Amino acid sequence: MITALQFLLSLSILVVLHEFGHYWPSKWFKVRVDKFYLFFDPYFSLVSKQIGETEWGIGWLPLGGYCKIAGMVDESFDRDQMAGEPQPWEFRSKPAWQRLIIMLGGVIINFILGFFIFGMLFYSFGKSYTQNASITEGIYVDSVGMQLGLKEGDQIYKIGDKVIEKFGAREIVTGIVFDDAKSITVKRNGQNVILPVDESATQILTSYDNQKASIIGPRILSKIDTIGPNTIADGLGLAKGDQLMTLNGESIKYYHEYQRIFAQNIGKESTLKYISDGIEKSATFTAKENQILGIRPEMPETVVEKFGLVESLGMGVTHGADFLKGQISAFGKMFTGEIKAKDSLGSFITIGKQFGPTWDWYRFWNMTAMLSMILAFLNLLPIPALDGGHVMFLLYEVVSGKKPSDRFLEIATLGGFIVLVIFMIYALGLDITRHF
Repeated sequence: MITALQFLLSLSILVVLHEFGHYWPSKWFKVRVDKFYLFFDPYFSLVSKQIGETEWGIGWLPLGGYCKIAGMVDESFDRDQMAGEPQPWEFRSKPAWQRLIIMLGGVIINFILGFFIFGMLFYSFGKSYTQNASITEGIYVDSVGMQLGLKEGDQIYKIGDKVIEKFGAREIVTGIVFDDAKSITVKRNGQNVILPVDESATQILTSYDNQKASIIGPRILSKIDTIGPNTIADGLGLAKGDQLMTLNGESIKYYHEYQRIFAQNIGKESTLKYISDGIEKSATFTAKENQILGIRPEMPETVVEKFGLVESLGMGVTHGADFLKGQISAFGKMFTGEIKAKDSLGSFITIGKQFGPTWDWYRFWNMTAMLSMILAFLNLLPIPALDGGHVMFLLYEVVSGKKPSDRFLEIATLGGFIVLVIFMIYALGLDITRHF
């Protein structure tokens, strides 16, 4: 329920502001707006009210919204309004440059909104990260990391030509998928080793099954920082600073090893060996189902940078532009086959799940900013029925001086609308096979 509410709130914000991006310039240029709706209203609406010349309402189908502009060929396919002579208050009667501004208004608002939210997140929360130099014990890798040639204990130095200052799997994904890095440089056993990136790496990293893979993580010593009250560790006499070594003879020197080995020994009598004040000690226990050892290791320090308002807004634009660049790059690679469409596409089900089951304001606004940028980009695609399709025909009119006929625009819009419906059905089908 919380996931759905977050998604609906985010979608509502994006749709309303996008449509206002069309509404405001329409009013500036004295074009009549017949309807303004959040969500679609086939056959009936949940709420509607006539205010002046515009009907305002909320539909029952939460797949977007619309601003019905008088005298414009759009997805409503209202032929009656186009049958008579053009009227001064109609979209089709206005100069091409005014119509172009009206059509671009929605995506401009979405771009501005995305940049603004990113900037305010930097201002409110700062930027948190772990310095790569603080990962002194190197990394552990999962199966995806192994496919990239990484090994336990490696210290990542560069992705392509970029020196890595902030630790995280995201640096690897961004470098390979979006920046086309051809190598990963690591320090292995005291030597710099250059690992070539295979051509299959992009598909491996973007595969739907691997999208939640950790790829790498920091190798953290199982050196105790805190012990939870009323836990197994609390009753064994363990103390802050103790270093775990083995459990039933298997190494748990590093925290990721401890998590795996401990889970395998639930319900078994287990012998824990550890070092306390330089002395090797041991303790015996049997962990019951749902019991935890109850230790927290000494974690690498997290750096939190804070920024002023003006600097934050500038960083928001930079971050938004980088995000958009990545999306355009990924979109292009889908067409070349480097990224499989079936692994990257998703319907409202996939999008909604990204908000998570708990209400987290940082995640909510970060998701809203990303969706705003994606919505703007997708709407600019030169597909009839999208804003980009209208812009394409308007630019043709501006350059050639010839206006496409209303009949041609109607047929093109219908064709584009069919393509979009097929695309949405395909994405929904992918999600149904993934999640149900």
